Amino acid sequence: MNSMKQSLTSKQEVSNPVEKNEMSSFPFRHKGLASLTLAAGIGAAVLTVSPGEAHADNTYTAKVHTDSLNVRSTAGPDTPIVGSLRSGDIVTVTDENLGWLKVNNGSTSGWVAGYYLKRTNGSAASATSSKPSSSASVRNVSTSTQVSTGSKALVTANSVIIRSGPGKNYELLGSSNRNDAVTVTKQQNGWSRIETSYGAHGWISTKYLQGGSGAIVKSAVQTQKATNVSNAAAQSPKASTSDIQSGSLQGKLIVLDPGHGGNDPGTIGTTYGLVEQELNLKTAMYVRDYLVSRGARVEMTRTDSGQRPSLSSRAQLSASLGADAFVSIHYNSALTSSSNGTLVCFYSESKDLGLARAMEAPLKGGTGIRSNGLAFGNFKVIRENSVPSVLLEMGFLSNASDEATIASNDYQRNAAKAIADGLQLYFSK
Repeated sequence: MNSMKQSLTSKQEVSNPVEKNEMSSFPFRHKGLASLTLAAGIGAAVLTVSPGEAHADNTYTAKVHTDSLNVRSTAGPDTPIVGSLRSGDIVTVTDENLGWLKVNNGSTSGWVAGYYLKRTNGSAASATSSKPSSSASVRNVSTSTQVSTGSKALVTANSVIIRSGPGKNYELLGSSNRNDAVTVTKQQNGWSRIETSYGAHGWISTKYLQGGSGAIVKSAVQTQKATNVSNAAAQSPKASTSDIQSGSLQGKLIVLDPGHGGNDPGTIGTTYGLVEQELNLKTAMYVRDYLVSRGARVEMTRTDSGQRPSLSSRAQLSASLGADAFVSIHYNSALTSSSNGTLVCFYSESKDLGLARAMEAPLKGGTGIRSNGLAFGNFKVIRENSVPSVLLEMGFLSNASDEATIASNDYQRNAAKAIADGLQLYFSK
């Protein structure tokens, strides 16, 4: 764990692995029952171009950091593909639109997802730059004078690391996204302790926060959404495991999403050093076997530890395949070692709550780890999913007892069976 923490603290505070997280590059965990990421917004920030990087017209050069990167005609995941770039290609960035960068390398010109680029000096591209709307100099995002203890604020960068304390030497807990509304509860040495509308908390560099009326409105909207969905969950009837056998998975198409992957490890166990992205994949493989044995068809968002599909592509896979349900598998972490248990996160009362209730029933008592029930989860992979979707937290890697249980193959098999049972129960209605 110590060596992992040392390697993480060397990273910049603006993180590029996530489209997110938005989730995540690393899911943002917190003390208590709910384990939720910050809500991802769509606002655009104007950020500083580092001295010496920009050309006279405020463009800059960047390097591709993925094996193959689609170049699209306009900004957006569903626009026509006009070319591709390979790992190591150097491009000139001339514009930004909500995390998409307009690039040119002489032979190819178009828009790419910015989180796969880094400036040639190694810093993140889309999280740290945007073309100004006029010839005026680029405005710095540092807005600490507008942010004070007790005030509301919006996150101004695409993906910003959140830590357990006010400094880069503290443990990485997760990441926050542009336009996330937060409450600043404490400030210290250029860092702000923040709390989301859903109760998550941690420390973030104050220069990536901006106050004002927009933050107050956004916070109110996010809080109301969480309250409405949580109330609906509390009032909904619980599912009964006695109905599992009446359901049928025959012919059902299920998308399984092992969270994280590639250079995004997720959370790291504090006692035994278990790596979340590896556990996610292992559990998902067991779930796949159970589902296939019961007649279901299964598609996975990744099948290898080296893969790290974007959050958008994970969410969109369900619709493109005509899937019947989507399940994202994760393991949890908290600031305190006492937090433990599983959690079923859902976003939409109308679309997801029925599946969440069905998943909750067999997890309760079926894994050897306590169940924390349901929670509202503003995760991109379920928020932007068109089919019934849940995100499962299968135990706390920050809890010694949970981590020891999770490490066993028996737990993996029992957890996978409970997930398969939950899906079968859902299709019993």
